Amino acid sequence: TSGPESETTVEPVPAESETTAEPAHVESETTSGPELETTAEPAPDLEMDFFHKLGYSTAQVQAVQQTFGPKMDTDKVLGELVRIGARQDAKPGPVTTMSVLVPRGDVQAAGPTLQLPVPAAAPSSREDNSEDEDALRPVVIDGSNVAMSHGNKEVFSCLGIQLSVNFFLDRGHTDVTVFVPSWRKEQPRPDAPITDQHILRDLERKKILVFTPSRRFAGKRVVCNDDLFIVKLAFDTDGIIVSNDMYRDLQGEKPEWKRFIEERLLMYSFVNNK
Repeated sequence: TSGPESETTVEPVPAESETTAEPAHVESETTSGPELETTAEPAPDLEMDFFHKLGYSTAQVQAVQQTFGPKMDTDKVLGELVRIGARQDAKPGPVTTMSVLVPRGDVQAAGPTLQLPVPAAAPSSREDNSEDEDALRPVVIDGSNVAMSHGNKEVFSCLGIQLSVNFFLDRGHTDVTVFVPSWRKEQPRPDAPITDQHILRDLERKKILVFTPSRRFAGKRVVCNDDLFIVKLAFDTDGIIVSNDMYRDLQGEKPEWKRFIEERLLMYSFVNNK
């Protein structure tokens, strides 16, 4: 009886060793597969460094990942960044692409924002801005001063007013105003000759010329100070004054007027009707 019993006890031992060895081998194969797959995927830092080399910031990449999910394929993320940049470039207005130099360990913004192109910076120079503003400033013309100057201080020449208006309109000004006393609409007298008087009516119809009030009282003409209208309108509209008059009486009324007249008075001269 001892012989069979020894055979039955010896045979199960190798059987158990074979069954326990095979699962160990299977486990090594199953665990090796996922390890190879995870190492094939690009690391987040390497992927971000790839976008940095293309000129995209961390915030730009994260904005796309936040919208479409962090597991989005690298090619799809890059394609979305390119499409967003193309949509921004198609918008009207001057734009310029933004070159971003991102060091390793880029400091992230508080919130992911996507800013591929940035608008072209407006001229920051104070001189450039002043030149643009000067080119479009309202123009206030001292009609009496201009007309008498064109008529050699002997005749109220309305042609001089027309030439002055045309000078500024031809240069792109759209806000031109001429002040003339209303009594200049009356029939000319020998002591106050006027030439080309119809020009005053034409400019009034075009809403360029304004007649300042005047009336007769006890046989005498009472007129308003047209210089006050001229200086006040130019000051209120931040324009310029076209006149050879220094307006010294008005400079003494207000300090701001004095400085304004000194800076914004445009003097002139006529040469061959120009």
